[in-house]
Amino acid sequence: MRLHRNMVVCVTTTTAALMVLGHFAPDASARDNGQWESSPPHVRRWFQGLKQPDNPRVSCCGEADAYEADIFEVDGGRYVAVITDGKGEIPNGTRIPVPNHKMKWDEGNPTGHGIIFIGVQGQVYCYVAPGGV
Repeated sequence: MRLHRNMVVCVTTTTAALMVLGHFAPDASARDNGQWESSPPHVRRWFQGLKQPDNPRVSCCGEADAYEADIFEVDGGRYVAVITDGKGEIPNGTRIPVPNHKMKWDEGNPTGHGIIFIGVQGQVYCYVAPGGV
């Protein structure tokens, strides 16, 4: 019975380790819903090249994970992005708290919109405030 318990702990530890490694994998897979075809090449390159400010080897993800947030507020020293085009997935006007370490300031912004990258579980990958072409 003792051997069985150790095996369960080992499997659980291995599973947890794989989950953690998967979370920090350098090649974050962006969803491709055909959204790249209509974007100008320079905007497409910008989306594809953005890296997370707190983990510069990991992508912010792609245009399918990006939502317009042209309005933002500062609340208690933290940014709150306000969705202005949720693409029918996130209601416009939804307020998304953005951790300070997810603010992206160093790559400009050719879209003319604030862009927030949100994962399928609601995690914020990056927020690029409006302006800064």
